[in-house]
Order: sequence, then structure tokens, then C-alpha cells
Amino acid sequence: MIKSLQTSAWMLNLLLLVGMLLSGLMSGMFGQVNLSLAEFFAGLFGQGDVGITLIVQELRMPRILLGMLAGATLGYTGAALQGLLRNPLADPGVIGVSASAGFGAVTAIYLGVAAVSAYAVPLFAMAGAFVATAILMFLASRDSSVLTLILAGIGISSLATAGVSLMMNFASSPMSLQDMVMWMLGSLENRTYDDLMLAGPLIIGGWLLMVGVGQGLNALSLGSETAHTLGIDLNRLRWRVVLGTALSVGATVSVCGAIGFIGLMVPHFVRAFIGHEPKRLLLPSALMGGLLLTLADILTRLPIGHGQLRLGVVTAVIGAPMFIYIIFKTRESMR
Repeated sequence: MIKSLQTSAWMLNLLLLVGMLLSGLMSGMFGQVNLSLAEFFAGLFGQGDVGITLIVQELRMPRILLGMLAGATLGYTGAALQGLLRNPLADPGVIGVSASAGFGAVTAIYLGVAAVSAYAVPLFAMAGAFVATAILMFLASRDSSVLTLILAGIGISSLATAGVSLMMNFASSPMSLQDMVMWMLGSLENRTYDDLMLAGPLIIGGWLLMVGVGQGLNALSLGSETAHTLGIDLNRLRWRVVLGTALSVGATVSVCGAIGFIGLMVPHFVRAFIGHEPKRLLLPSALMGGLLLTLADILTRLPIGHGQLRLGVVTAVIGAPMFIYIIFKTRESMR
């Protein structure tokens, strides 16, 4: 049985990796200017038309790479937090980092500094994420139990959401309010290599903090006392996951805006194929997150009505019904 699960896990990882690369290829070919496969690769290697080369290298590749990084981050951290908190409803938003990063970004728009520098919004967003992490560490430093982390995260998230609403309420102009709303809806449009270079190192740094947490999450799934008996330092495990999530998700939100449901629903999809072992869920959740976010970004380019779909809207429209279905099936299987 264990060998079968290991085989299916490797097969799933391979299929998801291929799917993510193919979705990236589709993303590179599809847009306001549709490209053939030959045109895309010619533009990618700088051997095609100058206009096509510019579209591929300067517009679509940063968008593709950032989408994969963002989706992988949300999927990975969602699986890690669900394992840490032993709660299938946990996602990166549960510790308040996403909402705090959003508050930081909206603050930059409200103060007008977003018009001064293109880096203002992501920098303010990352500052919001770091402040939230510091508050979380302070609140849970003496009692780093799961319940304390959850309650502190809910409090931070509620406060940040209230701050966003306050900024929107006092927005100085309709244009400023529209910018806030559009940013909160999430998007990968018009992202550049500068955004990738700003967020990428922090995202990877967050991943590195969580390298090797799988074994501890496996032990924790048996209960805190059992994990402690097996030699797992629970405090160290909790803070590695929380800080890694805060760093990587904060950087992701800072350049992509608020994107929901990826971190929540992806681990549930993966469990349907390879079981519930937390360690085994991490890598395929990252790959599936990158795949789903890239596909969702392709959908935002579809011409619908007079407006344009936003990435956060697409993930919510797709994710919410799927998640309800997953809950329904889980309930049916437990009867």
C-alpha cells in the first residue's frame, strides 16, 4: 500500500509538472495578440519579429513565471498550514498575512505614494505583511499553541480588513478608490521582471524556511504529545511554517494582489489522489497551485462584456463551488 502511494505521488508530481509547463506555454501563446507555437518560441529566443519578441520576453514571460511562483506558494503554504493546524479549512489567510499585505498596498494608494514610485505598492504591502508577522509572534510568543495562532491570525486579519475598508471609505477620489478595488481583486497583468526580482527572493526565502517540515507535520498529525515523544520541536516547527508562510505569501500578495481559494482548495484536490499524509501533500500542492493559477490567469484574458475579469474573481468563482463540492463529498464519505 505504501509503495503504491509513493508511486502514485511521483506520477502525480510528474503529471502536474507537465501540466504546469503546458499551461505556461498556453499563457505565452494566448492574449490580445495570439501567437502560434513557432512564433512564441521564436520570440522567446529573440529570433522572431521585434514586436513578437517584445511581447513574449517583456510582457508574457514575467507574467507566466510570477503566476507559477505565486500559485506554487499559495498551494504549498496552504498544505503546510492545514498540516500544522490540523484543520482542513486553514489557508494562508488564516494567519492574517494576506489581509495585512492588502492593507499595506491600499495605504500606499491612499497616501498617493503609488503615483510617485512603481515600487511603493509592493513595498508597502510587504511592510504590512512583516508587521502582521511581528504582531503574531508577539501575541503567540508565550503560548504558541495552535489555538493561539488561529485566534491571533483572525484578530490581525479582522483589523487589517477594517483598515482597508476605512481607507476605501475616505478615498480622496473615485480614481483612487478604483485603484484600491482593482488591486484587491488581484492580477498578473502588466507585471515585469522588476516585480519578479522584488518578490522572487522573498518567496524563495520563505520556501527555504519550510524545507524539511514535512516529517514534523507527519508526526504532528498523530497528536502533539506523540510528536513531542518522537523528538519534534513543536515550537520550532510552528514558527518555521508561520514565518515561511508570512514571508512567501506576503511577497506574493505584494505584487499580485489578493488571490483567494488556491491555498484552501488545492490540498483537498491532492488528497483525493495520494491520501492525507501531510509531507506527501507539499510538493504536489505547490505544482497544482502553479498549474491552477496559470490557467486562471489565462481565463482573465477572455473578452467578457465591457470589462475584464480579475484574477482573484476567477479563483473565487472556480474555487468556491469546487470547495463546497469537496466538503459535500467528504461528508458523504464519513457517513
